[in-house]
Amino acid sequence: MADKLKLDAESRTEFGKGAARRIRANDKIPAVIYGHGEDPLHVVLPGHDTMMALKNPNALLTVVLDGDKHLAIAKDIQRDPIRPVIVHVDLLTVKKGEKITVDVPVHLEGESEPGTIHVLENASLQLLVEATHIPEYLTVSLDGMGEGDKLIASEVTLPEGSELAVDGETLVVHVTVPRQAAEDEETEAAEGETAAAADEAAEAAEGDDD
Repeated sequence: MADKLKLDAESRTEFGKGAARRIRANDKIPAVIYGHGEDPLHVVLPGHDTMMALKNPNALLTVVLDGDKHLAIAKDIQRDPIRPVIVHVDLLTVKKGEKITVDVPVHLEGESEPGTIHVLENASLQLLVEATHIPEYLTVSLDGMGEGDKLIASEVTLPEGSELAVDGETLVVHVTVPRQAAEDEETEAAEGETAAAADEAAEAAEGDDD
């Protein structure tokens, strides 16, 4: 499950690009908390602690602002395209017992049959889950899968209380043979057929000589 992580926030009183730059220069991150029909709360979060917390997929955060606690998850994280810096975070407030839609990473285990490779078509699946019981990842086993085998979303084992929020036919992973290996097999087969045809022709010619 996602970790419950505490972040001490401050109210944001300055706005605009210049103010945002000053906030980030002080190792802090501008953010907004919204949801449940309430007015958005513009806040400033501690830079390092926030970056560490958001390394956890779908981290459940406890944001403390002026003594009030807000349970929230990150819905949008804006990152600097060059530097490893978070520019802004949108946080969605959640309540215990309510269900929300989240993208949960797919984690592969095991190996498909020798000579094959697996292709992960969807690295995450969208689920409807309880806000306070968000799984960190979904486990998919490759053991026993051979060439041509496929696994779709409806075949993935979900944690209790979770539901698929995507089409059950969504392809998650399929197993195939590397192209070069397949071409080599086709070449060997063709060469074998050619050799067999040559042998038959030679035997037929010897029969004619007799």
